[in-house]
Amino acid sequence: MDDANLDFLTGLQQDSFAYFVHETNEANGLVSDKTADNWPASIAAVGMALTVYPIGVERGFMSRRRAAQRTLTTLRFFADSEQGEAADATGYKGFYYHFLDMETGKRAWDCELSSIDTALLIAGVLCSRAYFQGDDPAETEIRRLADLLYQRVDWQWMLAGSNLICHGWKPQQGFLQWHWEGYDEALILYLLALGSPTFPISPASYTAWTASYQWKSIYGIDFLYAGPLFIHQMSHLWVDFRGIRDAYMQERDCDYFENSRRATVVQRAYAIHNPLGFEQYSELCWGVTASDGPGDAVKKIKGVERTFFDYVARGAPFGPDDGTVAPWAVAASLPFAPDIVLPSVRHFQHLRLREVNPYGFKASFSPTYHAAADIKAGWVSPYHFGINEGPTVIMIGNYLHDFTWHTMRACPYLKQGLLRAGFSGGWLTAPPSPSTPTTTAA
Repeated sequence: MDDANLDFLTGLQQDSFAYFVHETNEANGLVSDKTADNWPASIAAVGMALTVYPIGVERGFMSRRRAAQRTLTTLRFFADSEQGEAADATGYKGFYYHFLDMETGKRAWDCELSSIDTALLIAGVLCSRAYFQGDDPAETEIRRLADLLYQRVDWQWMLAGSNLICHGWKPQQGFLQWHWEGYDEALILYLLALGSPTFPISPASYTAWTASYQWKSIYGIDFLYAGPLFIHQMSHLWVDFRGIRDAYMQERDCDYFENSRRATVVQRAYAIHNPLGFEQYSELCWGVTASDGPGDAVKKIKGVERTFFDYVARGAPFGPDDGTVAPWAVAASLPFAPDIVLPSVRHFQHLRLREVNPYGFKASFSPTYHAAADIKAGWVSPYHFGINEGPTVIMIGNYLHDFTWHTMRACPYLKQGLLRAGFSGGWLTAPPSPSTPTTTAA
């Protein structure tokens, strides 16, 4: 890679890392879901914070001592938080509520005890455990607390009598009616549930989940389909799927990394075809995913009646789609298809989507909406989101340095989950590689 692109990506990574520096309550480690006044924390964003702190150490964005202290504060909060059936508890059965009050850490709004968001939190917890291997008291305690937090999650309970993991639970109401089926971000959830030394689910649950997959051919590309781009990234933040296969992928002579590459190419092809005629969709302007949007509205634009959405899981090519593009989702696809991603993130830079923003690119924009005629990008989200900034930092790191992937390959729980899911090959059976050097900045 040339120096200009390296400097560009490093700068974008550092800008996105800054979200976790400034949007975190240092008293308890909770991370704001988004940059809006009086907004709660997202436990998924906390999991990403725990993952990006080691990256910050290695890249010189944060000292190791400060990263360890932040990590320890976070793990202590979750270890000591109320676990029970009370409506304002922090969690129950080792799971946590999707949103928590930034100050008190209690359940916010009427949100669910979330299986997937707990999994994203625990993935970050285990990344901390894998990285902080020092003998000093702080790093020793990080590892102890990480084990405690992972081992008390009752994954079996969250099956709710099914083979498939339930989406969540609410006090007084009980389990939600939905279970995780169809290819989605729950890959990391099933792997962590399989790898548990205390409450593991059966491999039959994983088999039942993969049986609900949909293999499709779109634009001449065969792949395991999911519409929103983030689905093809989320589990990959922590897991290096290159060259390892479960039974489903073995039958199709593919792996999940290659599948994500194909999904990325399909997203770009969809924008080039542009069947709905959205403004600016092209080989440089693409990326449809779960994202902020212009708001629920119907507008006639250039003679066409358009329906716009607020925050929704947009997908391609089968929708929903309202012409809203998420630059972060393109950046997070960097390891899969750098040849098409790099020109696109450079294009977003030319659209001035990064100017006067403390945390890199804004979350999303809609050239079709034209809410601001003087801005080439059209409508631009006024917010940044933790679950957007985290993948940007992590996937740039995986692309440039193989960092989080290398770190998590040493996690015995993740390895056990992969093996129980039937994965084989690649790094799972290769001799362990030398440890990644760590920075010793004070």
